[in-house]
Amino acid sequence: MDALTGLLEGPRARGAFMIKACFDPPWSVRIEDRSPLTVMLLVRGEAWLVPDGGDRRLLRPEDLAIARGPGPYTCADDPDTPPQALILPGGECRYPDGRPMNGVMDLGVRIWGDSTDGATVMLIGTYRMRGEIGGRLLDALPPLLLLTADDWDCPLSPILAAEIVRDEPGQEVVLDRLLDLLVIAALRAWFARPEAAPPAWYGALGDPVVGPVLRLLQDDPARPWTVAALAAKAGVSRAAPARRFTELGGEPPMTYLTGRRLALAADRLRDTDDPLGAIARHVGYGGAFALSTAFKRAYGVSPQEWRTRAA
Repeated sequence: MDALTGLLEGPRARGAFMIKACFDPPWSVRIEDRSPLTVMLLVRGEAWLVPDGGDRRLLRPEDLAIARGPGPYTCADDPDTPPQALILPGGECRYPDGRPMNGVMDLGVRIWGDSTDGATVMLIGTYRMRGEIGGRLLDALPPLLLLTADDWDCPLSPILAAEIVRDEPGQEVVLDRLLDLLVIAALRAWFARPEAAPPAWYGALGDPVVGPVLRLLQDDPARPWTVAALAAKAGVSRAAPARRFTELGGEPPMTYLTGRRLALAADRLRDTDDPLGAIARHVGYGGAFALSTAFKRAYGVSPQEWRTRAA
């Protein structure tokens, strides 16, 4: 597994919130949905993104922005335009004074705004739950990143534009997978840029000592690894992996392994109906109790609560 694959294996949308937003100026939308990740692809016109406490960014046609939650931000034709709509968790829309909008801006199948032929058109995809995006990937991203049309060229953009307004059987799954592919393509382009700041372990994969150990943990996390076993398998001294891993990766190898196992468990809790005991064995825990204890310590909820929320 290469470094980028290990970082980007997380995006797996499930019933993502997808819309084609169409506006005529002046317009402004305040987003307070606390979603972990939102992708915005500008098709026509211009739009300002104004995060709270961050630098405002201007989007032009074919520019793509990714906002990492849960911080709020405003999207508008001009930074000084007051918000006309408020987006809350679950895609709930309200007027700035709190009154429900009751669908007044619904223009058709996944089309939202004030004019179907608006001067500004934007495609928006939102991951609703943190479990749909790998925690290590979210930690590697800035609150707002922008790829201009000069930075990347993605053939998925016109496909998403055509599919987002269709109403066909299985369309939700089609859009989920398109959103995943769009995010991966965008992040692959962004991580190639010098200003990107990937996590410490991403660069550590190139280290002759840490790299082999990391690949073992990524490729076979369920194995009952010990530091001694990792050292033997990687062909290095027993003391080297723990010390070097912590220096370059920012945490001991066993801590990294625990996080990976629990992330895999969270994915299976969301995506399957497998019993907890089977999931525990699949990710390297001896039984349901051991997994449940570790999971609640890391995620703050029990595996069953996590599964219920994901459903």
